[in-house]
Amino acid sequence: MIRVFVFFAALFAAALGFAWLADLPGMVSVTWNGYIWEQPPATVALVVIVGLALFLGAVWLVLTVLRSPKIASRFFRRRRRDRGYQALSSGLLALGTGNAKLARKHGLEAGKLLPGEPAAQLLIAQAAQMSGDRDEARRRFETMLEDPRTRVLGLHGLFIEAEREGAPAAARHYAEEALKAQPSLDWAGKAVLGYQAVASDWEAAIATLEKNYTARLIDKPAYRRQRAVLLTARALELEDSDPDQAMQLAREAHGLAGDLVPAAAVTARLATRKGDVRKAAKVLEATWRLSPHPDLAEAYAHARIGDAAADRLKRVKTLAALRPNTAEGALAIARVALDAREFAEARAQLKKVLRSEPTRNAFLLMADLEEAESGDKGRMREWLARAVRAPLDKAWIADGVVSSVWSPVSPVTGRLDAFVWDTPPAPSGALALDLPDEALFDRPGLAAPQDGASQVPRPSGPFDMPVRAPKPDAGGEPVMDLTPEPADKQAGKPGEKPDEKSAAAPAVKPAGTAAVSVNGVASAQAGKPAAPPAAAAAASPVPADVISPAASQPVDAPAPDKADSPVRHAAAYPFPRLPDDPGPDAADEVPLPKPKFVN
Repeated sequence: MIRVFVFFAALFAAALGFAWLADLPGMVSVTWNGYIWEQPPATVALVVIVGLALFLGAVWLVLTVLRSPKIASRFFRRRRRDRGYQALSSGLLALGTGNAKLARKHGLEAGKLLPGEPAAQLLIAQAAQMSGDRDEARRRFETMLEDPRTRVLGLHGLFIEAEREGAPAAARHYAEEALKAQPSLDWAGKAVLGYQAVASDWEAAIATLEKNYTARLIDKPAYRRQRAVLLTARALELEDSDPDQAMQLAREAHGLAGDLVPAAAVTARLATRKGDVRKAAKVLEATWRLSPHPDLAEAYAHARIGDAAADRLKRVKTLAALRPNTAEGALAIARVALDAREFAEARAQLKKVLRSEPTRNAFLLMADLEEAESGDKGRMREWLARAVRAPLDKAWIADGVVSSVWSPVSPVTGRLDAFVWDTPPAPSGALALDLPDEALFDRPGLAAPQDGASQVPRPSGPFDMPVRAPKPDAGGEPVMDLTPEPADKQAGKPGEKPDEKSAAAPAVKPAGTAAVSVNGVASAQAGKPAAPPAAAAAASPVPADVISPAASQPVDAPAPDKADSPVRHAAAYPFPRLPDDPGPDAADEVPLPKPKFVN
């Protein structure tokens, strides 16, 4: 809008000037060599303007002719540049679509048309990388090192090539050079930090982490976490050689990341070594509230050297109460209770775990419990068989690697703070877990109480429940009854005649004078009781129709035919044997009685 006003103002001024010249009186006379030229002032002014324009046009024409070679050169140079950028654009598009051959063609064309263009050199190098020609790619990137504008670009390309060829020393060198050239490079800072951590150069890694944080490559929470990880790794390295410095580093690491389990564990161990039990307990309790872990429970249990197993059990219970209803706490109590021979407590805690989060370690502890409490190899083998199909326990996992110990970096990618405490993925083809029955959790030698009845002894052996002889159902077919007999019916008076109901029930008939041992007590010999009635009733509450797996001698009775009953005896399904299990000893082999089915 302003330009319009200026134009009209200039036009108005010119009109006023010509009007003023036209109104001037007189004539303008020019005399040259006897010639006289007289004109009004307005005409003279117009002639002067036209002459000046012609003169300027002539000067412009002469100058254009004189500068025509430069103008032509500029024209062709501009045209060449346009073609080069067009080829560069087409090459980038081809590179993006994955057509390395076409990208290389356009890159070479752009390199010829644009000799000093860094983008053209980058296009050719990346096309060589995509096509697999690493020698040419490396040569192109090395050429870029000579130009200060493309030096960092060449270092990045050489760094990628070194990583692809598995040359960590060369890759670390290129990353360090790039970080020196530009301290704000994100990839260089992370790469240098990762390689220093993989090489266990913890002090240099801490210094690099400080530089990365100063250059704002990472935020404050990530800086605190990574510094805690590096300090913990350094403390673990100095734990035996320099415990004082290790203690300082571990305490700082625990202050930066309270949920970092290795930092709390090493701090507690060093504090325990110095006798500072209170400090060790405080650190472990703080981390347990955030992240329960077996290592914390182990360090807490042995915080005071020389304590008895009962004292360790009390201490672990206190720790588990800080984060109740966790599988780690229950397993920790079960381990210490097993050492203290508090079998009831260990069984109760393992039952909680197996009902909520069953894992392989819980089943193995249950097998240890059975062996330590009763020595029952049958029950122990059943728990071991279930452990084979149980889910895996939690472990340290990083990039698909499962480890029982923590490490500050991933062994696959070199990523810092990669390990997390989690459940490993189930292997392919894993069997479904069959949770045990409630009776399997009972203490060996005791039957489960029913309707408020007191617990009574039951046969010990590889089975939990006494196996009854099959009773006929409504259709007359025998059915195996695996439910325990009530206590009031189990302890029958010896010599008492059975009533009508008991007469209809099947019974095991001894043949000849063979002794029948039920619950380890000789019950009959030649049809006579082998013990006084009172003693026999107190020692063997199991009725005569119960077949005990713990019988010392088999009943001399014919084996049942398959046609008699569709139910097979439980002994036909032996417990699975582990590959390293040598099998039962000869003294442990107990012959099972042969039941006789009576319809």
